[in-house]
Amino acid sequence: MLDKLSGKYAPKPSPGPHKGRECIPMAVLLRNKLKYALTMKEVTMIVMQRNIKVDGKVRTDTHYPIGFMDTVSIEKTGQHFRLSFDTKGRFFLVPISQDDTKLKLCRVKHQTVGKKGVPYVVTHDGRTLRYPDPDVKVNDSILLNVSENKIVDHIKFEVGNLAMVTGGFNHGRVGVVYNIEKHEGGYTIVHLIDSRGSTFLTRNTNVFALGHGSTPLVPLPRGDGIRLSIEEEKVLREKKTA
Repeated sequence: MLDKLSGKYAPKPSPGPHKGRECIPMAVLLRNKLKYALTMKEVTMIVMQRNIKVDGKVRTDTHYPIGFMDTVSIEKTGQHFRLSFDTKGRFFLVPISQDDTKLKLCRVKHQTVGKKGVPYVVTHDGRTLRYPDPDVKVNDSILLNVSENKIVDHIKFEVGNLAMVTGGFNHGRVGVVYNIEKHEGGYTIVHLIDSRGSTFLTRNTNVFALGHGSTPLVPLPRGDGIRLSIEEEKVLREKKTA
């Protein structure tokens, strides 16, 4: 996305709902990814006109952090995107409809009980949701209506459900969980298998549940999370240049 010098002097994301190493700032998204601006001044002019919405809310910070599963809406062009990963672990914008911007998948990171016995969960994007479904546990995913801030559905982190890897060597790959190894005093290892029958594994902290069974609740990025071999990528490049 960024060349050598642009990467060295790239804008840093503002403090927000995502970790600095797990998000991209608004300026990089508009200038380098979508090509709506050539300079930082043009990015500032776009956001100050209140044209950009992230998760349904207008954001005017040029360095606002945009992370995994966030939705970006540009009202003047009528375009809507969801930020995901490709099979090389790079950020990828998935075009979605306007109705899809109201829903968002969030991964549960913490679950506890607050003051006066109020149960709540904390999601990967910094949301605190009170009185969740008692079946929702850590590592599960919830389908959230961002406009009403209500949980519509939830996906259990268990064998048989579709998931995406959000870190590590297999970053961006999508597959169905077929085995979960629990090691006392060590990492829990999750085994997945993609639609082509290839198997891979990663730590449970890198697994993000996407849907019940093999059906995702949100649109998948290009290629459906299937990593191609070097030979297959070469054939695709030759077809594009031909």
